Amino acid sequence: MIDDDVQGWAGTRRWVQDVLAPGERIVRETPLKGGWTSRMRRLDVEGAGAPYTLVLRSFVKPFYRRHAPALLTREAGVLRLLQAGAVPAARLRAVDAHAAHCEYPSLLMSHLPGGVRVREDGDVGRRIVLLAAQLAAVHALQVPAANRPRAWQAWTSPEHVRPPAHTDRTALWERAVNVISREAPTHRPLFLHRDFHPGNVLFTGTGDQLTVSGVVDWVETSWGPADLDVAHCSTALALLHGTQAGMTFADAYEQAGGHLTTGTDHLYWRLLDALAFAPDAEKVAVPWRELGRTDLTPELLTKRLEDYLQACFNHYT
Repeated sequence: MIDDDVQGWAGTRRWVQDVLAPGERIVRETPLKGGWTSRMRRLDVEGAGAPYTLVLRSFVKPFYRRHAPALLTREAGVLRLLQAGAVPAARLRAVDAHAAHCEYPSLLMSHLPGGVRVREDGDVGRRIVLLAAQLAAVHALQVPAANRPRAWQAWTSPEHVRPPAHTDRTALWERAVNVISREAPTHRPLFLHRDFHPGNVLFTGTGDQLTVSGVVDWVETSWGPADLDVAHCSTALALLHGTQAGMTFADAYEQAGGHLTTGTDHLYWRLLDALAFAPDAEKVAVPWRELGRTDLTPELLTKRLEDYLQACFNHYT
């Protein structure tokens, strides 16, 4: 059990227990690493049948608790939509979006095999290809109009961009902010994960046996341009593995059957996403460090973010 949450678990545990079948019980609770917006627990369940595992997501931080009803209701709806199996996603077991029974707004779902892979190793190139193919499959989902999620939202704007305090590349930042000062390009909207990146994709195997075993964290699911999902994963890859990794993802996505805009239109989406990570991408680095990437210092991330911005200009203008 998580030490600082001993007093905040009893109600949630009773809620989970009520969801279980008669005779089943929670035998172990294990905190899961790598999350930023929510606290994640693995719950091992035993009973008359074969043991199995569930995952509990709870929004603890004040900001996310305020927005939890919309976020968790959206995720629950998406998980129901994905039960057809075209995308490897968890199965919804229960949701308490308003914390009517739990100490914190919570969602209970099935456990997916595999784990997050963010280390520098020989599988990085293969993972990029698999990530791209999986994202193309997400975008290919046909969603009835009545089930479509909310329209996409930008995560920054020109007036909210904060360049690094000690950057010597001021002109680069000014140029990037100028690009996103225009109206958003026209686009064909489709089903977006909206937070698709290596930290939200599970893998099993290595080498030729490497495969995607799950896609998680559907709270930001939106209806919008494929370019925005591609941009988000590209930025994350650039921060994790360097500029080249970030710049190759779009090609892999198109090779997997996805379709993107070109030139300055695509540049807009790239920079709209990348600038939301400013000034140093420390927010995403915290969970990545928990997963072993202790090399990702604020200084390194700032350099990689600026190098990536320059590479986007070089390639798309």
